[in-house]
Amino acid sequence: MLRVVIDPGVLVSARLSGRGAPGELLRRWLTGHIDIIVSPQLLGELDDVLARTKLRKWLTRAEAETYVEFLSDHATAIEDPPAEPGHTPDADDDYLVSLARVGRADVLVSGDSDLVELADPDPPVLTPRSLVELLDRIERP
Repeated sequence: MLRVVIDPGVLVSARLSGRGAPGELLRRWLTGHIDIIVSPQLLGELDDVLARTKLRKWLTRAEAETYVEFLSDHATAIEDPPAEPGHTPDADDDYLVSLARVGRADVLVSGDSDLVELADPDPPVLTPRSLVELLDRIERP
């Protein structure tokens, strides 16, 4: 089973639409095909985004809180890793790379071009669609 860190933006997309590759990754997690790694900082960022009033027409605040709590309770939770600046062009994304490394993730999943286009990242950074395609290849008999 692959261990993955999923960018909060992808987790937002998965919850809001449930369709497409982000939604499929959530289904793969719920059916035991991947292990999602989270930390307080990642869950905090997710909660902050889901608390935005512009999202209320798709998701109530109570639904958002339930989603974050579910991830907190059922994903693999680790402590926030020490800050290691310089991993990415956007310092706000550095914690995701650190989390993936400390959590021994096989893959970091993001739709953020700053992360996806990193030169020789460790661990690899894949888009949601690329990870779904990889899982399809791995799971074929």
